[in-house]
Amino acid sequence: MLDVRRLQVLRAVVTSGTVTAAAAHLGYTPSAVSQQVAALERQAGTALLERVGRGVRPTAAGLLLTEHAALIGSAVARAETALADLRAGRTGSLSVRYFATAGSTLVAPALARLRAEHPGVRVDLELTDPEDPLQEVARGRADLAVVVRAGDRGGEGFRLVHLLDDPYAAVLPLGHPLADREAVDLHELAGEQWVGSEPPGPCLEPVTDSCAAAGFSPDFAVRSEDYATAQGFVAAGLGVGLMPGLGLRVRHPGVVVRPVRNPEPVRVISAAVRETALEQPALRGLLRALRDAAAAGPPGGTAAD
Repeated sequence: MLDVRRLQVLRAVVTSGTVTAAAAHLGYTPSAVSQQVAALERQAGTALLERVGRGVRPTAAGLLLTEHAALIGSAVARAETALADLRAGRTGSLSVRYFATAGSTLVAPALARLRAEHPGVRVDLELTDPEDPLQEVARGRADLAVVVRAGDRGGEGFRLVHLLDDPYAAVLPLGHPLADREAVDLHELAGEQWVGSEPPGPCLEPVTDSCAAAGFSPDFAVRSEDYATAQGFVAAGLGVGLMPGLGLRVRHPGVVVRPVRNPEPVRVISAAVRETALEQPALRGLLRALRDAAAAGPPGGTAAD
């Protein structure tokens, strides 16, 4: 393979017209320039320069390689510029995964800020199940994912950054005997029929674990994996439910929401970030924006109506 640096030396000689002038331009000695050209000739298997008076001129092979050296030099310069833009966060792309209830409250304002700060960065955004995005990051298919998982654990190749704690609240139909309480002790819901709003996985675990700590297992009479539909089932009198604050930003008019205690179920929302991607200023900016969005206010829906 032809040596790229030697090609640039040849180009300097041909452009300057003499070995001495090329050496002065490159900061080499004339002897070093001659050695580089001789080594390139050995690689090429043919003469590249011929003497003309006190100077030199390229052979047909030398002229050919000089033209290609110019193209290579331009390509390297473009690559250096592109790399500088990427390292500065002016260009690039990010692959982001998120789950539904984090979309409007965390991801949307964070992306708006990212676009303002890094307008040249393209974002590949995909909605996924709360349990799946972590695997996308762990396997290198996503740079960042908003996940439901405690932020004090990571894994090989990724880091978990805590965003917020999202407490669950009791969702009761209007007229329920506990609806006039300021807060509900979890054990008071032990004998109720329940409306499930979570699929098996990290969002359901805080509910079942807290109920177990309160001495019972919830009796799910009907299930929905959509918070709006689940609220509708509660409003229709099909049962009570526990739903996280981010899922209660929009309230059904036929339900009341009360804080839960003893214990209070909480899901931990974190950002799973690929370690190598943290070198990108745009990703660091997105992570800061997500943390600021999470800190902007407490999750809605946990206060009494």
